[in-house]
Amino acid sequence: MTSLPRFGLLLNRSNELAHDAQTSVPQEYYWWFLSQELFARTLYLEQKRTERSGRGFVLVLLESTVLLKPQGDHQALEDVLRALSACSRETDSIGWHKEGSTIGVIFTELGGDGDLQSAAKIVRTKVTNAVTTTLTVSQINEIRLAFHAFPEDWDERSRADDTESVFHVPLHENKPKRPSLLVKRAMDISGSILALLVGLPLFIGIAIAIKLTSPGPVLFCQQRMGRYGGKFNFLKFRSMYVNNDAAIHREFVQALIANGNGCRQTLGDPSPYKLTADPRVTPLGQFLRKTSLDELPQFLNVLKGDMSLVGPRPPIPYEVERYRAWHRRRLLAAKPGITGLWQVAGRSRVKFDDMVRMDLRYAASWSLWLDIKILLKTPLAVFSTNGAH
Repeated sequence: MTSLPRFGLLLNRSNELAHDAQTSVPQEYYWWFLSQELFARTLYLEQKRTERSGRGFVLVLLESTVLLKPQGDHQALEDVLRALSACSRETDSIGWHKEGSTIGVIFTELGGDGDLQSAAKIVRTKVTNAVTTTLTVSQINEIRLAFHAFPEDWDERSRADDTESVFHVPLHENKPKRPSLLVKRAMDISGSILALLVGLPLFIGIAIAIKLTSPGPVLFCQQRMGRYGGKFNFLKFRSMYVNNDAAIHREFVQALIANGNGCRQTLGDPSPYKLTADPRVTPLGQFLRKTSLDELPQFLNVLKGDMSLVGPRPPIPYEVERYRAWHRRRLLAAKPGITGLWQVAGRSRVKFDDMVRMDLRYAASWSLWLDIKILLKTPLAVFSTNGAH
């Protein structure tokens, strides 16, 4: 007989909490089937463990709005749970990923670098066989199975473009309340409109200077990654010659992330996002970068909603390809911004790993007052030009 998963540590929590979320689950499964909140916390802890150990896991999602709906067919739900328990181990976790529609199974400790996808294929085969041999044909036609390997599939998004990654679980104790988020968005809109109106003469002057000093467009448009891995068109005043070789920056970023705790500011060595003595940059572009005037068009990104006034800097896709597992959490933490803790703390002088830690600390301790303090400190950081290139 297949033994069922056991979760002693998690089940020390309130039985009432688990029972409230499991009213449609058969009584005999209460002791090991996790409520949505407990399953979310288990998923979060498993991500943290993976970030430390490097051994990944696979999240299996079984979705059915018919078989799993509240007050639905009790026998059908029991059949689903029996199938999932038959293919899982005592160290795996089963529970509501989304109560009443999606059950999740976390298959833990599956492999290190290069082994996870092979392990994921084995899990896929085990789960598929268990489901097809336990459920009827009509029941199988009512379910949808999805398999997600962490960290390889960390940024995989669901069918709706604006939804979170299946791995993202917002568990910070001071999770922002909706009114505060609305105020933050109102600050973004009003602040970006004010900046665009007040800065219009400066915008025109910079645009004319760019056209007079080098051929090419005024604005530089580049794909960047926003929150949950969504891509958007990131705007800057063009500071480089056209048709330049992006491989220079790509190699630079690879070295930067690989040596995240070291930071030497030369062309071939890492410092976050910036290169000194970059041959691709025009003389005017060097001034624009030094004074951060090249960043001004990003107020359009803020107005559109792709960015915020304050938040982590949005990375280039090929940067994210080099992220370690714990680096990737910065893409889930908050919407990207024009300024943030990194910028007011020294910009390019800050080591890459420290920059990521600042982004995570900002998200965990976010408040409107923190945004205001960062905004007030930003002009001094810009005018001092410390760490700017």
